[in-house]
Amino acid sequence: MSTYHRALSVLPGLALCCAVALAAVLGEHMESALFGARWVESLVLAIAIGITIRSFRQPGQSLIPGIDFSAKVLLEMAIVLLGASISLTAMQGAGLALIAGIAGVVILSIGISYGIGRLFGLPPKLATLIACGNSICGNSAIVAVAPVIEADRKEIAAALTFTAVLGIAAVFLLPVLYFHTMMSVPQYGVLAGLTVYAVPQVIAATAPAGLLGVQTGTLVKLVRVLMLGPVLLVLGAIMKADLRHEAPAVRREISLVPWFIGGFGAMMVLRSLGLIPQAAIMPMGQVSNVLTIIAMAALGLSVDIRSVAHAGGRVMAVAVLSLASLFALSFGLLALLQLV
Repeated sequence: MSTYHRALSVLPGLALCCAVALAAVLGEHMESALFGARWVESLVLAIAIGITIRSFRQPGQSLIPGIDFSAKVLLEMAIVLLGASISLTAMQGAGLALIAGIAGVVILSIGISYGIGRLFGLPPKLATLIACGNSICGNSAIVAVAPVIEADRKEIAAALTFTAVLGIAAVFLLPVLYFHTMMSVPQYGVLAGLTVYAVPQVIAATAPAGLLGVQTGTLVKLVRVLMLGPVLLVLGAIMKADLRHEAPAVRREISLVPWFIGGFGAMMVLRSLGLIPQAAIMPMGQVSNVLTIIAMAALGLSVDIRSVAHAGGRVMAVAVLSLASLFALSFGLLALLQLV
């Protein structure tokens, strides 16, 4: 098939994914207009709408190439652009002890969460997705890790769905914890930065503590997000090592660093060196977000809801216990650093 005909074959499915993504974005704006807040992100809404459509009618063969293109290629492009939103200069505002502590919490949390997932009988890849999502940055980490470990679409959907629920719960519960304990503002900011998934959620959770709480929480969160790069490289190396042990007949070629992870790292370095114009950073982030929503729409259109529901109870239990272990590790770091 020629490049031209291959491109034409992608258009119907791509158009459907874009329509679902648009509906998700409009749904998020409706939430804001009706309730004054956006409780469910458009990314999660796109998955839900896609799954709903798939439940009533399975996409025809003419739609499959575009759905596959959106779920893979557009997602990888989004990950590359995501790198431009991360600057290593964020570390300059934190002390070395705090940076080392954040890295330690992330590493330990991934290990403990993965162990909990396996103990509950989750497949290794699903356990890895939940561990990385809880430990680093929720949906963004799950989306970035999934293609590296070659997770299938129902595993991605399950991990995203349940971590999204916990992310919203954390935003509500943390301010309650702050007002009913003797935590100082810096302590609360560090705790929120270590446990809440997304930067906007960190800002929402720390707002009751004032400007210092927001600044501290955001800084800790950004340093935590920086762990995504090293984790992706390690997972890529593990995948490469695992493939070497497969039988020659089933062995697949995989680069140590997939192209999109190399692109992610390159963007992060360019941003840190100031080589990406400031005016381009926000548009790049917006494009990354749009591509991710379209990819999640494709993901939903590819998922049989019955397979997600089957693992629902175990996945939620693992996600809750993983978040609880992250809280325990975070309190341990606060005690170790003796913040006031």
